[in-house]
Amino acid sequence: MASYLHADRSAPQPPDRGTLDALITQARTLRGRLDAVRRGADADAEAEPDPGVAEADPRTRWRRALCELAVHQLDDLGSQLDQLREGMPPETPRAWPSADQPPGEAAADTPGAAYSAARPSEEPAPSRSDRVGSAEWNLLTDEVSWSPELYGIFGRTERDGPLSLDELPSWVVPEDQPALATAFTDCLVDGRAIDQEFRLVRPDGSVGTVHLVGEPVLDGDGSTASMWAVVRDVSALRRSEHAVRQTRDSLQRERHLARTEHRLAVELQEAVLPPWRGSLRFPQGDERTTGALDLAAHYLPSASSSLIGGDWYDAMELPGGATLLTAGDLTGHGVTATSGMAMLLGAVRGMALAGVGPGALMGHLNQLLDSTAQPSLGSALCCRYEPRARALTWAQAGHPAPLLFRGGVGGVLPRPEGVLLGVTSGAAYGQRTVELQPGDLLVLHTDGLAPDDALRPSGPGSGPRSTALHAGSARLLALADRFTAADSAQECVRAVAEAFADREREDDACVLVVRVTS
Repeated sequence: MASYLHADRSAPQPPDRGTLDALITQARTLRGRLDAVRRGADADAEAEPDPGVAEADPRTRWRRALCELAVHQLDDLGSQLDQLREGMPPETPRAWPSADQPPGEAAADTPGAAYSAARPSEEPAPSRSDRVGSAEWNLLTDEVSWSPELYGIFGRTERDGPLSLDELPSWVVPEDQPALATAFTDCLVDGRAIDQEFRLVRPDGSVGTVHLVGEPVLDGDGSTASMWAVVRDVSALRRSEHAVRQTRDSLQRERHLARTEHRLAVELQEAVLPPWRGSLRFPQGDERTTGALDLAAHYLPSASSSLIGGDWYDAMELPGGATLLTAGDLTGHGVTATSGMAMLLGAVRGMALAGVGPGALMGHLNQLLDSTAQPSLGSALCCRYEPRARALTWAQAGHPAPLLFRGGVGGVLPRPEGVLLGVTSGAAYGQRTVELQPGDLLVLHTDGLAPDDALRPSGPGSGPRSTALHAGSARLLALADRFTAADSAQECVRAVAEAFADREREDDACVLVVRVTS
């Protein structure tokens, strides 16, 4: 039985795949054009008479650095679009400097900063004008030149002045200081280019991530005369990557929990439902007993096999030769539903063995469900069959009535009074008794066979007190000819399974077929 709680709006739909493919194509096209621009910048640099001198064209260096940053940004964009199209981030997303402290998180206890950090605040998104800045440190004159954008990235003003290479590491979080110091040493001593990300702590306490691309400028003797750099603020990008990684981890945990819950629900269902398969005869061991029963049952899963509901069926011999026949359904899916089903079915078995009649038994089930810690609704059908008199006494709680097939015609038994279990405290449940005949066929089922609608019953058992016919019952009644031609209850169950295999069910269902032998 599906839950009685429904979402008030549909779930958001994933992006259209065609739109994503178009964006990916555009990103790749831009990447190719950018490579052409970068090759042009490199050609200009090679055309300079002496690119190693301190007076080398700063505009060329600026273009080359901006190309490198743009390449990184387009590569990030392409990777994220690919992940979005696949619907799930890869197992190993791109790591940023430290997974323990993403950009924008607190840095109040960060030691080694050039100031006493204030209470950290959420980092504001920088404007477009201060996303990229440049700097040059002249090692011969100790002159430092910063662009206005770089002051904005560091949270400083031009009145504060630029930072020297010696001062810069103290603005970086301690975990990133060794890597930055190594990069500076490799650049200044060995002449290697820098391509490094690090996290800086601003005066307001906020933490940002920046991507620095730089290289040394050599004098005529081949010694390092200065170092220039282009710095890009990638804080927003890294926050987005961190959010994607957290979402991926959350999805993986949810999937693991769902698989575990599904496995537990299946194991619990298999442990609780009757272990017998194929036909079963009650009373057992005596073929000549008057009014003996030939029984068979079948569980029909939902279209989504992950949805294990609270459906049950059972048949059990009782003291004195009587037989218990029952079917029911509890709202919800998963371990909660199957554990609730186990509780109710156990209660049905215990009370039936104690001789409690079907009507009173339903009242006790309602009280039990009403007193549980997790309120839920359920429907149930309970029958007590006396073989000597071929008398079937039954009660129901908001459940589809049993179907009786006699002489090739099927009909619905008139329903006694009974509301859903768990709806109200102290509900009264009536019971009815019908005399069966040799050859009669009785079908009990849960309401997940087919979506419900309002059809009127016909055939034996229908009368002015009958309620609207369940859609699953209507389709079962249409199988009267096949039931009549069947030689056993098992053949009838096989016919039901074939008839209801033509469409997908939103919920699981159970069918119990009982044939009165001659």
